[in-house]
Amino acid sequence: MTRVTVSIEDDLMDAFDGYLEGRGYTNRSEGFRDLIREKLQQKQLAEGRDVAGIAVLNYVYDHQERMLASRLISAQHAHHDLTVSTVHFHVDHDTCLESVTLRGQLSEIRAFADQVLAQAGVRHGHLYVVPGELHIDSHAHGDDATGHGHRHEHLKITT
Repeated sequence: MTRVTVSIEDDLMDAFDGYLEGRGYTNRSEGFRDLIREKLQQKQLAEGRDVAGIAVLNYVYDHQERMLASRLISAQHAHHDLTVSTVHFHVDHDTCLESVTLRGQLSEIRAFADQVLAQAGVRHGHLYVVPGELHIDSHAHGDDATGHGHRHEHLKITT
């Protein structure tokens, strides 16, 4: 780990300390690291490169909207290669919240999210993305004589 020294105006440091305290940080270093990670992720996403990543799509929808639940499930099945898991929560008799965990190319994830959020009856929604690097590794399980080799896709979060 590299140690750095930074000069910051007193009023900016006071504001940053207040931010850290409000967020529950116990030291400045982790706060600085998180801000740097966030800025680097924003830069990577703003560059428009189609990178791999993970994402969570949260949306609230009207369960009573005609055929909406069926359309949402169909959209997830049509993108089964992106959809890792779905959590469904009943807010009240008419309203549901779903949280869909996704993994893949961020352009495909965004297209899926746009399709879901544009559905009539979806009231609120937000896509949170984290870019990464997709690595494909091959390795064998078991001893050399009886082990079987196969490939795995691993998404490495880089920042």
